[in-house]
This record gives sequence, C-alpha cells and structure tokens, in this order.
Amino acid sequence: MKKVAVIGAGSWGTALSMVLADNGYKVSLWSHRKEQADEILNEHTNEKYLPGVVLSDRIEGTSQLGNALDQAAAILLVVPAKAMRDVLRQIKSSLKQPVLFIHGVKGIEPGSFKRMSEVIEEEIPETLRTAVVVLSGPSHAEEVSLRHPTTVAVASSNLEAAKKAQDLFFNHYFRVYTNEDTVGVEIGGALKNIIALGAGILDGLGYGDNAKAALITRGLAEISRLGTKMGAHPLTFIGLTGMGDLIVTCTSIHSRNWRAGNLLGKGEKLDAVLQQMGMVVEGVRTAEAANALALKMNIEMPITAAIYQVLFDGKHPKDAVDELMDRDKKDEIAPISHSLAEKIVREQ
Repeated sequence: MKKVAVIGAGSWGTALSMVLADNGYKVSLWSHRKEQADEILNEHTNEKYLPGVVLSDRIEGTSQLGNALDQAAAILLVVPAKAMRDVLRQIKSSLKQPVLFIHGVKGIEPGSFKRMSEVIEEEIPETLRTAVVVLSGPSHAEEVSLRHPTTVAVASSNLEAAKKAQDLFFNHYFRVYTNEDTVGVEIGGALKNIIALGAGILDGLGYGDNAKAALITRGLAEISRLGTKMGAHPLTFIGLTGMGDLIVTCTSIHSRNWRAGNLLGKGEKLDAVLQQMGMVVEGVRTAEAANALALKMNIEMPITAAIYQVLFDGKHPKDAVDELMDRDKKDEIAPISHSLAEKIVREQ
C-alpha cells in the first residue's frame, strides 16, 4: 500500500485524505496541533472541521512531520497560503528522497504575491521534488467527505506528473481532469475567493439574484484579465477552476469566504468577522495581493478594488456597490476578446 503525506488537517486536507484512503492509499495526515492529530489517530474523527464524519483507519494522524514524510510517495500540501513557505522549509529539512508535490491551496502568498507553485519551487530544490502539481476546482470539503459527486482539475507543466496526481485521486465520486495551465488554475482558484466575499456582502446587504449574477460574471472578467496578463490561457477561466469554482464559492453557505462577506454586508467589522469564523478566510489576503498586482500591472479590476476598500479602508459596503454601479459606460466583450487575441498571437 503506497503512502501519501497530507500536510494540513483542516476540512479540505481531511476530505482529500478520505478520497486517498478510499482509493487504497495509506495516508499520514499531519497537524501542527498534537491534540488534533491524536483525535484523528485514535478516534477517527476531526470534529472541529468535519463534524459527524468518520475517518478510515487508513488515515493516521500525526504531529511529527518526519513521521508523516517517511516513505511517502507523494506530498499533498493543504495549509494556509501564509504558512506555506514556513512549512516547506520544515519539510525540506526532513526529506530524504525526491517526491511528487501536490498542493490544494487556493491563495496567494502575502507580501511576495507569489502563487503557491512558485513558493514550492523556491523552497524545495529540484533534487527533492519530481514535479509540482496543483489541485483545484469546485469542491466543498463537506460534500467531498459525504462522497457526493465532485469534479476537479490537476495542473502541471509536467503532464505526466498531472496524470500521476489524477490517478491518485480519481474514483467513482471524485472525477479529476488534467490541465497544463498551472498559472490559470492557481489564479482562478485564488481570486474566486475575492468575488465570493463580494457575493456574501451583496447577500448581507439584502440584494438579490440580479446583483449576484452580475458580480459573478464581471468578477470572472477581472480574474481572466489578471490571469491572462500573468501568462494563463483565457479558456482556463471558463472551466472547472474558473467559472466552476466561482459559482460554487459564491452561492453556497459552505463557503467561508461567502459567510465572511455576508457578515461584512450586515455591518460587522473585519476583525470581529475573522474571529467569529475561526478558520482562515483566504479571500481577505488574496484581495490585498490581487489589488496590489492590478495596480502594479495596470489592470482594471474595479470589483477587487472595491472589496479591498471595504476590507482595509473602512468603506461601507453599500457605498462600494453604489460606486461600482456609477462607473463610466463600458463595452462588455471587447476586453476579453483582446486578451484572447493576445494569447493566440503569443502562441504563434
């Protein structure tokens, strides 16, 4: 039985561990909290993150990173974006052989504004990694843990590595597609959290489906503009890791970003919201990163800018919506067509 080390025992790391266990793999699920690791090992539960779910005895909890990594054929990273670099440095000191790195983190590193695959490649030397793969798509951990039908994508510049990751996770309820556009998959997965905050804000303000549909559609246009400028293929954003993930995150109460936005729309302050959530809300820091990238790259992202102002400048959510609605008249399709044309020209 091959072993996979899953680093990060939150809801998503635990749900993906269940998929791997269902596929016959031995899973070493690492938590930095010993009491959580002991609960997973001895009680076969992770009540804080997936209450009521019973875990397979093929999933072993551990708080010892070296134990998790020992003889692992692959490493799945599911930690907060802000913690990724520190965790990788710990992993590097414990690794004894090259392994396949997979990450399921939908965020951008604060400060450096780098994608997670870039952080992995910076911290883990080529002698200790066979390849880097990103796993993303419309996938609430709560539903995956119940084995509800779910479809995701795995992306890597190394297609054979992506196929290996596909083989690891693919089963009758967890369908996995391959993709070679790592940039697009990572940017789509990270930036959709910003738009989900906005969707929650709209619901908190009491607005209806018209407003949310407009936000999702125009939000996707913003994500596509930034992603394409960073080297992604425009068509990636109409796939699972773009539009698919955007829909599920903007419309579900399972989404912690939607829930956080909903509280903001109802008038609560950011610090109180984050304390109440009790879990990482990746969209908050991603909004900061995306806003900075948009300014640096001279890309128009008005929704992202508005959400940034609500989060960090104290702007009232209703004022932010009003200002978005009062912007100058625009053409809907021309900017997207231009981005696609630029991509085609670069590939010729």
